[in-house]
Amino acid sequence: MKGLQAKGIARRNKMLYAAVQLFLENGYEGTTTSQISKAAGMSATSFFAAFENKEALLLALVKVMFTGQFEQAKAFANTDDPVLMYCIETALQIHITELSEPLREVYVKAYSLPSTSEYIYRSTAKQLKAIFGSYMGDADDKDYYEMDIASSSIMRGFMARPCDVYFTVDLKLKRFLDCCLKLYNVPEEKRKEMTQKVLSIDLATIARKLIEEVVKRAEKGFEQAMGSK
Repeated sequence: MKGLQAKGIARRNKMLYAAVQLFLENGYEGTTTSQISKAAGMSATSFFAAFENKEALLLALVKVMFTGQFEQAKAFANTDDPVLMYCIETALQIHITELSEPLREVYVKAYSLPSTSEYIYRSTAKQLKAIFGSYMGDADDKDYYEMDIASSSIMRGFMARPCDVYFTVDLKLKRFLDCCLKLYNVPEEKRKEMTQKVLSIDLATIARKLIEEVVKRAEKGFEQAMGSK
């Protein structure tokens, strides 16, 4: 049984690593399960021994990416202010979607598909109470879950709209942060302060490093699993 478990972990990690590379190049829709299997060095049917479908694989990837991004936001914030950490973490996601069109599509899909969006709502809602509790009065867990559906929809909309010479990434971040912080009853002066601090950080460089880290984590997971065979 232990050997079968190790083999299954190895298969999943190989598929995940292959998918990361293909998603970065071709996007989510432009990548098939057969392509992932081939890139992983396996048969086309092997994919479904590892994941129920492509959405299930994306869910596994989303869990890795979102955990890493929130941890990085804490490190870069260098503050105990949870609102600033929220602003940095969400601003990093927007910066990542400006790195390439395939990345934009992957993130928009993550905020759109049933299982991945539900994971985002539930995992983020747990954090929102600690972040915005002092501004939200007697809001309960259900309120934060429903509010996160709203703020995630705002996020998805801003991600889907590419920046251009008239709508720069800084303007996008200003609009996005103002909308979301208003939603959670953050006062205007606090909203301005948080936005200024976020815009003073080299988020583009951090975003590139985060994606490089995702690739490294996928590769490391594959190597560890292979070593356990």
